[in-house]
Parts: sequence; structure tokens; C-alpha cells
Amino acid sequence: MTNAESTLTPLAECDALQFDWTRNAPVVKIVAALEAARPGSVRFVGGCVRDSLIGVTPKDIDIATTLTPQAVIDALHAASLKAAPTGVDHGTITGVADHVGVEITTLRADVSTDGRRATVAFTEDWATDARRRDFRLNAIYLTTDGKLFDPVGGVADAKARRVRFIGAPEDRIREDYLRILRFFRFSARFAGGFDAEGLSACAQLREGMSRLSAERVGDEFTRILALPRAALAVDAMAACGVLAEVWPAPASRNVLRRLKELEPEAASPVGLAALWGEGGEGIDAALRLPNAEAARRKRALAVSNSLSPLLSEREARAILYRVGVDAWNDGVLLAMARSGDSVDWSAIAGLAERWQAPVFAYTGKDIIAAGIERGPEVAKRLREVEEAWIAEDFPPAERLLEILKEKTSR
Repeated sequence: MTNAESTLTPLAECDALQFDWTRNAPVVKIVAALEAARPGSVRFVGGCVRDSLIGVTPKDIDIATTLTPQAVIDALHAASLKAAPTGVDHGTITGVADHVGVEITTLRADVSTDGRRATVAFTEDWATDARRRDFRLNAIYLTTDGKLFDPVGGVADAKARRVRFIGAPEDRIREDYLRILRFFRFSARFAGGFDAEGLSACAQLREGMSRLSAERVGDEFTRILALPRAALAVDAMAACGVLAEVWPAPASRNVLRRLKELEPEAASPVGLAALWGEGGEGIDAALRLPNAEAARRKRALAVSNSLSPLLSEREARAILYRVGVDAWNDGVLLAMARSGDSVDWSAIAGLAERWQAPVFAYTGKDIIAAGIERGPEVAKRLREVEEAWIAEDFPPAERLLEILKEKTSR
């Protein structure tokens, strides 16, 4: 019996109820394919095990295996399953069964690291694979027959809602400085506070984040802002100097806090707009944010700036029509967060729920049919018709036809 096998612990009956996903057909098919190639080569690992232990339904299923990446591909193909080499250089293959993907990663040991990426070697030692991971609660393994392998005390941390680095925090951070941001994200998601030793290491080594690519920093930081307790993480980041490494402008942390109090699921682009407002100009490019997220941040800010609790409902309807429901909701939420609790937004806050914007009935073809020659003038007259319709608070079709005739008769 190996040391790894001697420390396997059967799931408690109360915990086993949370692992129904291990019996899902796609998971069973992929596990069976790998086990056919080498019995005992498969264990579930990471978030799927951690989340199930604390009663949260996992979003993704991850498998660790002693099989090499090529052996994984061969085993999946032998079972007529798809194998996608999504991260083959680092040992990761995505197995697909019944259109469901499961990441399968060969056990690894770090050969060398430079603070942003690691050179790895494959191993068959489960404990070695565990020690190279970031936090204890992420290094819990579950065998296919329902036994836990917990070499670093991850089960206790998961159930106690603690986020602690494996080994010395400084060592884990120097391997990959992105773990600084991951520490704040996981702590805000799972814990009520921050491990003092980990927090100190993040503060001490924060300047190492400059080695990271902008894309990785942007992706990780926006994940933090998407959390219901994003303000908890951001306050702690600011206190230890990490937030300034993400973006140096003064941050309106109180606005982010109010935003999340109003809407815990507020999206990260709105969180960015809350946190830095006009001071965030340039952050989209600096963090290499996806175009859609960058555009949403800018729209939320622009719509927020156009709103006032003193707007008449007629004025508010015109804005809602022009920007659309999604941008309106983002802008109203941001405006409420930026103005504080003393301002009453009730007059327009629920407008998108009680009023549906009408559809403008005309196109350029109608302008041409009314006698305007093809060319730039068509678009100009169409805009004039629509603007006049909006200005009159969206009158019915009969009046809209009159407006069309008025704007095309001159």
C-alpha cells in the first residue's frame, strides 16, 4: 500500500449526498474510459470537490490523472469520445461526452517558475501534485469510489471557510504572482475575512504583479468585482497596497460597496464604473478587457451621468428608449450607488419594468417612398422623424404618420 492510498478517507454519509454529479452520464463515460486504460488513475480535484463539501453545486468538473496527456487522448478515442488538447503543454486535455466537457490534467510537479508561468514535469505522485497548488481548499482529491485524499488539510479549511496558502505564502506567490489576486477572490467568495499570514505576503510581494500579463490581471480582477462580496476584497486590497497595482487612480470604494448592497450580482463592468468612475478612463486597454465589457463600463457611466432623480417620467422614457433596457438598468443602478442613500430614485428606478419602449415603425424605405431621393438625406430625414416622435413622447401610429409627412414635405 502506498502512502497516498493509506491516507484515503471515505466520504461521510452527509457529505456523500453532495456528490451526485459523479454519477452523471458524461462524467461516468469519461472516467470509465480513463480507468480502462489504467485502473486507479483518476481522481476528481479542485473546485468540484471543494464546492460539494460545503454544499455548493459545482460549475465545472476537473479530473487529475496519472496518465500522460497522450495516454488520455488514446483512452478517450478508444472509448469513441472526443479529446480536445486545450492545454496540452501543461498537461490538460478536455474530454467530451454527450456534449459535456471535463478537464483532465496529468499530475504535475513544477520544475521552475518565474512568477507568471511554470515549467512542469509530469509525475505519478498525488502529494507532489497537491503541493504545487495554491490554496489548501483547492488541493482535495476524490477517488472514483468516494474516498478523499487530503494531503494538505484542505477539507478542514473548506468546511471552516478558510483560505490559506499551501506551505509558505511567499513561496506560492513567487511561483505565480496572480495568486495575490486569487487570494482576495477566494477569500471574498468563501471566507468571512483574510488569513493574516497570506495577507502579509500579498502586501510584501505586491510589486511582483507587474510581471503578469494585463490579460491575466484583468480577468482575475473582474472576477473579483463580479462577486457579491467584492467590496470586502477591494477594501482589503486597498489597505495593503494591492489595489493600486491594478489601477493607480483613487478608488471610490464606498460607491462599489453601495452598488453591491443594491445588487449583489452587479456585473464587473458596472463595478469598474462604480470603483473609478471617470478616473477609470484607459483601464479597458490597460487590463485588456474584452470589447463587450469595456463598452458596457462606458455605457453604464454615460447613462448614469445623464440621469437625475428630478427627471420627469417623460424625460426618463426618452433616455430609456435611446439606450435600451440593459444599459438603462446598469446606469440607474450606478447612479443610485453614486448618489448615496439620501437621494430618492423611486420615480424612475422601476421604469424599465412598468414601461416597454415602442418600436419605431419606419425605415429608410419609407422615407424614399415619401419622395426623398436616395443618399445621405434619407438617413437625416429618418432621424428627424424619430427624434420628433420621441420628443412628443411616442404618440400612436396616426400621429407618427403625420410627423413623417411633415419631415419629408420640405
